[in-house]
Amino acid sequence: MSSNTKSRRRLMTGLGTTAAAVALGTRRTAAQGAMSTFTPARHAQDDWMELPGAHRIVLDITSAAGMPEGIRFAGNLYNGSKTGYDLGDADLALIIVLRHAATQFGYGQGIWAKYGALLDSKAAEPPTANPYDAPPRQQLSGLAKRGVHFLVCGSASLGLASRLAGKDGDSAAMMKTMTADMLPNSHIMVGVAGVVGATRAQERGYSYLFVG
Repeated sequence: MSSNTKSRRRLMTGLGTTAAAVALGTRRTAAQGAMSTFTPARHAQDDWMELPGAHRIVLDITSAAGMPEGIRFAGNLYNGSKTGYDLGDADLALIIVLRHAATQFGYGQGIWAKYGALLDSKAAEPPTANPYDAPPRQQLSGLAKRGVHFLVCGSASLGLASRLAGKDGDSAAMMKTMTADMLPNSHIMVGVAGVVGATRAQERGYSYLFVG
């Protein structure tokens, strides 16, 4: 057998192997593509997130230091959408998550008037009102009027209820008192960490912005 004949056979064999590998790779890619389609489950307790609006955004606030920035970012989203896109407030579905060390700011003036010193022990003077919703500015209530909804961490709220009730107090009763005095448009995830709500919002199409 000539060397040319052997070379041609090796070439044809190599081409056949390559074609088989390409075909196998194509089938694997197609199979992986079919498997990668993912639709998250929907749960009734999150249905309130189906807010009207052409754009969905969730702001995630986890600290007292993040509150001013979160309020500013929300205002910027509304105002920028107006000046840059000629959109109104109703065109935005905006959720602010108040969790971890920002949870207490989801509660109203009655709770703060009575327990302000416990809710913000680092303040120079014991606060008697929610510092981000105190008259005359009432920043958080003002955002609620523009359409913002607040998602308040349930797990952290239970911790707050225990602290406010005291060692021998009734934390369950305190929790009821707290949930009766929340910001407008508030939704508390009872017994559930706020971080869960932040992820559920993303699964419903909300663009996520971490504030801090």
